[in-house]
Amino acid sequence: MLTPTPYRVLVCDLRSDQLLDVLPLWGVSLDDFIGKTGSLQGTVRIVTADLAARARASLIPGRTALWLERGGDIWWGGILWTTSLASDDRGYLALTLQAATWDSYLNRRMLYDSPESSGVDQFDIVRGLLAYLAAQPGGDIGIEAGTELSGITRDRFYSRFDLPYVRDIIDALAKVEDGFEWRIGSYRDPDSGRRIKRLQLGHPRITTGAREIVLTRPGPVISYTWPVDATGQANSWQSRGSSTNRNQTADTTPLMSAHLTNTEDIAAGWPRLDGSSDYQTVEQQDTLDAHARADAASRLRPLTIPEITVRLDGQITPALLGAAVRLRITDLWWPEGMTARYRVVGLATSPPERGRPETAKLTLEAA
Repeated sequence: MLTPTPYRVLVCDLRSDQLLDVLPLWGVSLDDFIGKTGSLQGTVRIVTADLAARARASLIPGRTALWLERGGDIWWGGILWTTSLASDDRGYLALTLQAATWDSYLNRRMLYDSPESSGVDQFDIVRGLLAYLAAQPGGDIGIEAGTELSGITRDRFYSRFDLPYVRDIIDALAKVEDGFEWRIGSYRDPDSGRRIKRLQLGHPRITTGAREIVLTRPGPVISYTWPVDATGQANSWQSRGSSTNRNQTADTTPLMSAHLTNTEDIAAGWPRLDGSSDYQTVEQQDTLDAHARADAASRLRPLTIPEITVRLDGQITPALLGAAVRLRITDLWWPEGMTARYRVVGLATSPPERGRPETAKLTLEAA
């Protein structure tokens, strides 16, 4: 049975953001992240012919924007990509919606020119790419950007012959040494009430909030998972770039980064663990070396991404993304108590179930 939730969805035209309809959603689950695309699932119960006609006219995958409201506040925004209409044995109809955050649009936009930047702040490179997309016919979906700078300049050339997707370009730029984080947030302007899709950039990370939120177990933390994964760990690293040989009749040799070995790690008793990464469009040695250094640093220790589940209350909102929390856990694993500071990099809500309240799962990263 579908569970009602305190959400409603504003259905808008993707390009103009013109409001088309306002519909109740059931069984809503959503997530949003720093560093990857968020998603929304929910169901419109088709209980009248009028509602069926409204949903059929407004919920068009690929050209419809969805803004999710909870208690009058915007909690999520993104693009409707798929719908699924289902009828049960009693003839009741339900339309299931699946949408993804605004950044999913960049997975479907390519460069058909070859822009070049020399000594340009990496934030301006990102804004330039978005401006290029918006300038194409039908390419402006209203993403707004600021003027903040990272202080890090880059030289970049992107060839149209690589048929690059803009999302891949931005992600690669962000993950180089001394890179940045980015996302496209959704909120309502407190003065005008206007709905805003805003490019957020943070160097080296996106941070929000002026004070820490303290979460404890026992307490608001209902449950947690604490994975420690060493399968991708490495203290010896090399990255591979594009082919450096333009003579098609000769053997090709790829551009290789310097071979990086963390001798201190090995001297401390860790076994040698090799790793590598590929950047098939990178043709500059210094760019490839910067990628290799960033990759090697990120893989030096086991990957630990804690997730905690908390009751959804007034202090848990999507505005927590990028905010710091103080986590305190006392249980059999940490009988003396564990206290650590983390940053929230993901938030996912789950609808209430029988005998269980609506909850939020927070994905954490060491602050």
